[in-house]
Amino acid sequence: MPLRQVELLDAAARAFTEMGFSAATIDSVADLIGVTKGSVYYYYRSKTDLFFAVHRRAMQLNLDAVEPLAADLSVTPARRLWNMAHAHTHLMMAYLPYQRVTVQGIELRLAGRTTAGQRAELEELVQLRDRYESLFRAVVEAGVAAGQFRAAPPALAVKPLLGALNWTTLWYRPREGETEAERESIAHGIADAIVGSVMPLPAI
Repeated sequence: MPLRQVELLDAAARAFTEMGFSAATIDSVADLIGVTKGSVYYYYRSKTDLFFAVHRRAMQLNLDAVEPLAADLSVTPARRLWNMAHAHTHLMMAYLPYQRVTVQGIELRLAGRTTAGQRAELEELVQLRDRYESLFRAVVEAGVAAGQFRAAPPALAVKPLLGALNWTTLWYRPREGETEAERESIAHGIADAIVGSVMPLPAI
């Protein structure tokens, strides 16, 4: 992807996050990086197409980082899940505007403010989301089979698990001067909590 296109997507993610989909405009995206709106239209035909492109990049960033970890059979399912949750949390923090847009994307779909072509694009985005969710479901299934995780329907267990991970986009606020060590501490703690949420419950 050309650098200019990435810069446009970065600016669009910021605009949609800060202003919301309805208030953000092609002009506001262009203004963030000091270009004309014609530069935006060179790549994207409409604000909605730009919104979907931001959503797609967020999903692809997540898949590129987490898919190899899910496929690493050299470690236990519990370690795989920890690594995946750890990477996911770092992605939430590193690409916060993008990740927030993915939440807005679902809202837009539910509101039905799309054309037939855009609904087809949304279906592809939903497929990417489902593919991502399936990575976690497969690892939870492996953990149950290995006796590491408590016996619960993996599909049901993964929904709140991913919900907890994605909640990071709502409460996390980067601080001025925040260090990588501080972000690592957040990611480490959340990964611990995620794995703990599927471990066998102690006797009561």
